[in-house]
Amino acid sequence: MCNEYRFKTTLDRITQEFSQLRLPIHWAGGAPNLEPRESIRPTDPGPIVIGTPDGPELRQLRWGFPRAKGGPLINFRSEDRRFPQGRCLILADGFYEFTGDKAPKSKWLFRAADDGPFAIAGLVRDDRFTMLTTEPGPDIAPYHNRQIVILPRDQWSAWLGPADAQPPLAPLPAGSLKVEQIR
Repeated sequence: MCNEYRFKTTLDRITQEFSQLRLPIHWAGGAPNLEPRESIRPTDPGPIVIGTPDGPELRQLRWGFPRAKGGPLINFRSEDRRFPQGRCLILADGFYEFTGDKAPKSKWLFRAADDGPFAIAGLVRDDRFTMLTTEPGPDIAPYHNRQIVILPRDQWSAWLGPADAQPPLAPLPAGSLKVEQIR
């Protein structure tokens, strides 16, 4: 499952993506510092978008819900579940999966076929977020038995919207992602 992703997209590009969907994005205070990051790992802060009465709001929160035992809860199964509250979009432009039995494992970078940014379905609790997962789609299945839920752009508004507007959570169709071996 995803335990590392990247975000190298500029704030201007994110603003443009949301504007094209007629979802003007805002943030509290001055413009956030979204430095390009090759690696965002559990407990690191990451850029997310939540729905507010004033529209989509960009924030930076830490990845992983705290648990009493073990590490943070970074992935959460979505099958047969409804998420009426606490939904967010996790902004990314790539994520990594690892294969092999021995270290160092092979590392694979998955990106959108159009090379653009994408949004992972997530949940927010207090000042933390977690990613939703589902069964693997055809682009991921050769590498892992689960995958993060990547929402198509036309579902971003519904995911941030009211509880009854939850879009379907499913893997992307074949050819939606391209993969590159990093090591």
